[in-house]
Amino acid sequence: MNALAPEEIELNKKKRVLDRLKDRLAAREEEMTELRAELEQFEARYTMEVARFYAELDEIEAQIAEEEVKLVPDDEEIKKRAEELRRRAEESAANAEAGENCSFKWKPNAEAKKAYYNLARIIHPDLALDAKEKEKRHDLMAKLNDAYSSGNQNLLNKLVEDFRDSPDLISGDSIGDDLVRAIRQISQIKTRLKELREEKLKAELSELFVLREKVQAEMIEGRNLLKQMAERTKTHIKKSERRLENLRNVNAAQEEYVKERFGMDISAFRN
Repeated sequence: MNALAPEEIELNKKKRVLDRLKDRLAAREEEMTELRAELEQFEARYTMEVARFYAELDEIEAQIAEEEVKLVPDDEEIKKRAEELRRRAEESAANAEAGENCSFKWKPNAEAKKAYYNLARIIHPDLALDAKEKEKRHDLMAKLNDAYSSGNQNLLNKLVEDFRDSPDLISGDSIGDDLVRAIRQISQIKTRLKELREEKLKAELSELFVLREKVQAEMIEGRNLLKQMAERTKTHIKKSERRLENLRNVNAAQEEYVKERFGMDISAFRN
């Protein structure tokens, strides 16, 4: 039995390390794809149950500020506050609308998870060593993530089948080239794993993630935190609506007084 050359021994070691890293990378990519989808789904639920009421409240608060400007039009601080509240109301409305348009329900089955894992292990961009191949794999990985997060099993299966017979999987290089390739792939995968750890940490520190954890904890105790938040916001809306109506009545009375006393219609100047 011929002894293996030192390069072959080292290559075999690197391949074993590379295989373990491929498994870990595929698992981490799947984990982050799931977390992104779960947070997006929770954000849509939050928007439907709570944020739309916040948007309504922000709009009323902006209108209140605009009525206050009519009372003291020369006060720059009040005018600045009204402009800021108007911007916030527009932003809240846009976010609420975007959230309402994203109401999908996502739950991957075992077949989808297996397909994602197997394909991510093969096509990951950090297994490519030249820019052109890396770009191609980025496109494939994006399609894979989209198919997985949208629950498109047919597209997942097609991606697996298309890549299974790809010439990219054929290797005919020398041992030395294979060794260099393995070393570079190991380095690239480790860098990507670090990026995924940082992304996960950032996601887990986000307000959305923290809120989701609170909602889930309250649900275990039999309480609906989102419903409670919505009810509190509705109460604030009613109070703000009364305040807005009072301000409008004050402004209307002021306009009527000026019209009767001086014959001037100042309503046009206030809008």
